[in-house]
Amino acid sequence: MVTLLCCGPKMAACGIVLSIWGVIMLVLLGIFFNVHSAVLFEDVPFTENDFQDKNPPQEIYRLYEKVSYNCFIAAAIYALLGGFSFCQVRLNKRKEYMVR
Repeated sequence: MVTLLCCGPKMAACGIVLSIWGVIMLVLLGIFFNVHSAVLFEDVPFTENDFQDKNPPQEIYRLYEKVSYNCFIAAAIYALLGGFSFCQVRLNKRKEYMVR
C-alpha cells in the first residue's frame, strides 16, 4: 500500500516548530520593511546608482517594499511546509493505531 508518510514523528514536530517560528519572524520582518524601518537599512540591496537618481528616497523605498514582499513570500512557503509537517504528524498518529 502506498503511503504519503515520509518523516518520523520527531522530525515532523520539529518542522512544525521551525515553521511557526519562521512565519512569525518573516511576517514581522515584512511589516518592518514595509514601514521602511531605518534599523533594517543595511539589509536593503541598494547600489551607488540608486542614490544618483532624481528622487533617491523613492528608489530606496521601492527596494524596501521589494524586500518586504520577499519576506511575505518566504513566510507563505514556511506556512506551507508547516502544513506539510502537520499532515505528517497526523499520518504518524494514524499509523500508531493501525493493525498490521
